[in-house]
Amino acid sequence: MAARYELFKGNDDQFYFRLIAANGEQILRSEGYVSKQGAQNGINSVRVNSPLDARYDRKDSLNYQYYFVLKGGNWEVIGVSQMYTTREARETGIASVKANGPDASTHDLTGE
Repeated sequence: MAARYELFKGNDDQFYFRLIAANGEQILRSEGYVSKQGAQNGINSVRVNSPLDARYDRKDSLNYQYYFVLKGGNWEVIGVSQMYTTREARETGIASVKANGPDASTHDLTGE
């Protein structure tokens, strides 16, 4: 299976996307958007910004786990990763977003 974006509507009636790696693991998720177009714009922002290492903010959580935040050119958050148990795993996640973000297809699960 190839990497893909999944565009979906949450229980809160907001639109979200997630980037799923070829192995089926979620590697990036968005915050909620009021409109479907907003979520689609978010996907396009990932496509543009994901290859750029400077757009990744590497974070440590309070419970000794690691994650990253992908930011746009305006430094607004585009997406947040899952939690990783090691820094090395976090770097592997970043490498996967860099590799898959620009070209992954979009699967619209909204039914709209």
